[in-house]
This record gives sequence, C-alpha cells and structure tokens, in this order.
Amino acid sequence: MDLLEAMRTTFSCREFTDDPVTDDQLHRILDAARFAPSGGNRQGGHVVVVRDRDTRQALGEMCGPTLRLYAAQAAAGETPFSSVHPSAVDVEEAFATPVDLFPLFDHLGDVPVVLVVSVDLAEVASMDVDLDRVGLVTGASIYPLVWNLLLAARSEGLAGVVTTAVVPAEDGVRALLGLPETHAIAALVPLGVPVRRLTKLTRRPVEDFVTVDRFDGEPLRPGSDG
Repeated sequence: MDLLEAMRTTFSCREFTDDPVTDDQLHRILDAARFAPSGGNRQGGHVVVVRDRDTRQALGEMCGPTLRLYAAQAAAGETPFSSVHPSAVDVEEAFATPVDLFPLFDHLGDVPVVLVVSVDLAEVASMDVDLDRVGLVTGASIYPLVWNLLLAARSEGLAGVVTTAVVPAEDGVRALLGLPETHAIAALVPLGVPVRRLTKLTRRPVEDFVTVDRFDGEPLRPGSDG
C-alpha cells in the first residue's frame, strides 16, 4: 500500500468482527513498527499482547470510572480532563453514574486482541520535566511506535484505535500485567478486522493549523514562498 494512502485512510476503529488476529500478523506489524524513532534511539517501549479474554475484559472495566467522568465533564460543556481549566464536575457522583456511551470498553473481552503499550521512564529523556505544566515530551519516544503499529496494521487489513482511558488505573494495570515500576502506560490499542472501513476522514485543512514564522503569522499555503 502507498504510504500516503495509508496515512490518509488509517482511521480510529472501535467496531471489530470476530475474525482472529494471528501471531504471524502481529509479528509482521510489530516488526515494522519497531523502526519508529525514539529519543536517543533508546527504544524504551514495551508491548504486552493481551490474548486472554478475561484480562481484556478486566482492562475494559478499569476504564469505566475514567469514561464516566469523561462523559460527565463533556455533558457539562467542559473539555474532559483539561490540564488548563479545573473541572466543576463532582467526581464521586460521576463515578457512580452509569453511562452507555462506550460499548468498546464494556465488551473489550470480545475484541480479538488488545495491545498495551508502555514506556520505561528510566530510559527516556523528558526535556519538559521541570516545566510547570503537564508533561508531553516523553510521548515523543513512544507514540511514533504506536502510530507505526496502526499504519502497519492497515497494511494487514486490520484496524485499531489509540485509547488512554486505562491510564488513570495504571496501578491496577501494573498489577494485572506485571509491569515494572518504571513503566508508564502510553496506550491501550484494541486491534482486529474492522466491521466497516472508513476511507474518507475528516480533518482540518493545513491552513487552519499551520502558520509561518509566528503563531499569529500567515497560514501556510501552496506557493506562498513566492
């Protein structure tokens, strides 16, 4: 498959058929994904392939409180889990309020396979460690691997989605999967054969988010260099 076509058609899939994902497929996917860059080429990522149905279902259940709080904050007109604007939503009330918005996680055990991607914080450089804001830089050493994984899955006729709802339950996941103390969860990726394959994705045009020289500079347009 042409690289640009794969980039334009790799969508977030949340509905899967019952078709299995084989170890051969996963090995090919991860064998390609491993060429993702990481800071200092330290390659601190680790992938746990969750084959056990009960473990997958347990991971989905661990996402429940986070998803209920997400739904409550969104219903209140907030940006869920904003690191800039404090939430006015009552957390305990949100945790206790059932929502029927996230069938993927309610039935995660039914997904053919789930990948849990972690990064060893002892192995990566976090250049923003001393800044007074939420850390972002560490992700540069793991999310290229996650995206490569999804691109490679596309070439196998598979699809998945990057989810992070399990991250607040990291301690529980650590115990469930035996993750070392220095490993932080970057993503939970359900993977399988999509029920429907999207080929026309909706994204903002380049001119909406790219400017020249300054944040408030002119939008980048074709031929704008003269």
